[in-house]
Amino acid sequence: MSVSTRRRRYAAVALATVAALATTTACGDDNEGGGDTGAKPEKLVVDTFGEAGYEDLVKQYEQQTGIKIELRKVAQLNEFRPRVVRSLATGKGAADVIMLEEGILNEFKLNPNNWVDLAPLVGDLSKDYLSWKYELGKAPDGRLMGVPTDVGSLGICYRTDLFKAANLPTDREQVSALWPTWDKFIETGKQYKQATGKAFVDSDTMAVNAVMFQQKGADLFFDKEDKMIADTSPAVKAAWDQAIALADAGITAKITTWSPEWNAGFKQGTFAATACPSWMLGIVESNSGPENAGKWDLAAVPGGAGNWGGSWLGVPTQSKYQTEAAKLAAFLTNTAGQVAAFKKSGPLPTNLKALEDPSFISYTNKYFSDAPTGKIFGESVQAIVPTHLGPKHQAVKENAMEPALRAYETGQLDKAKAWEQFTKDAATQGAF
Repeated sequence: MSVSTRRRRYAAVALATVAALATTTACGDDNEGGGDTGAKPEKLVVDTFGEAGYEDLVKQYEQQTGIKIELRKVAQLNEFRPRVVRSLATGKGAADVIMLEEGILNEFKLNPNNWVDLAPLVGDLSKDYLSWKYELGKAPDGRLMGVPTDVGSLGICYRTDLFKAANLPTDREQVSALWPTWDKFIETGKQYKQATGKAFVDSDTMAVNAVMFQQKGADLFFDKEDKMIADTSPAVKAAWDQAIALADAGITAKITTWSPEWNAGFKQGTFAATACPSWMLGIVESNSGPENAGKWDLAAVPGGAGNWGGSWLGVPTQSKYQTEAAKLAAFLTNTAGQVAAFKKSGPLPTNLKALEDPSFISYTNKYFSDAPTGKIFGESVQAIVPTHLGPKHQAVKENAMEPALRAYETGQLDKAKAWEQFTKDAATQGAF
């Protein structure tokens, strides 16, 4: 079976399955049928997940255009994706502008007819963004499915007060020097655990994305023909082994990422450090609360530069106001929009002028002990080399790899059985 045929068959099966299972539409928007009316809408709906930093920007857009913007936020990607798929499958409920994260973008490329070609509506923006990021926003048929938002340049967020209690350095340069490698990171964790008796990091899965995406240009769960290679990928094995090493060191809190316990752990000091792509800063701040302002800081990630996450803004053909929706997407991702979003919640710009903007470069994050986050993250952007993500990357990672690692971390499975479960579930989750 050819790759294109396999993709078409998978798209049809996936969307039909979700449609059959769906009993409600996504969030109650009344968009049905689509087609640009050419009229100025009273309201546009934007769907995002996590902390995109758009709250102030949409208010500004409302003032400039007179169009009301409804911003619908979902905390977790694994809750966000089914809503989008369901709205596309049922033909109703989709927002006018939808955030498409890199882990799910390729899945939606399987049926590009669900998405407006933005190029005729926003013009040629190819010179405005990191070139590889812009190109990844295109569907196989060449249409521009999404305009770039952010990339997830890596760092480590850590609690200075907890480090101080463990007699560890608190200065970010000194902390970065503690762990040039992941092995040194684990050594630091053991020192912390010995001094405090507490967990150093949240979970053994905290390093999975960082390590995978540090394998420059690598294929992860799928090769470039979208064939499942989870059981043979060197990048996946490197990430797996690092997660196992964290668990074996006994320095994890054994908390499931994105769970209520994980959210509360930031505020309660359950762990002292976690992997932090740029977009995670807003989540850390939101979960930790104002009482922990100034207690967090940002250090370098072990092992060098990598990119965890990043998104695009797309307009579904279901929207009745495609032209106006495209204008809004362009506004949110232009130079000023990306700088403002970064300052608000941390998403790292991909707009080239935004990356050169003095207010971005000089920006310091008060919540994170005045860390020069613009400089720290901005300097690593040019070192990012994208990895290849298959159309079911997110499903394999969240529903196969991470559950197997958690089962090992909590003692439910030994190493061999955990790997066996992962590869078996990966084949299921990644099937076309």
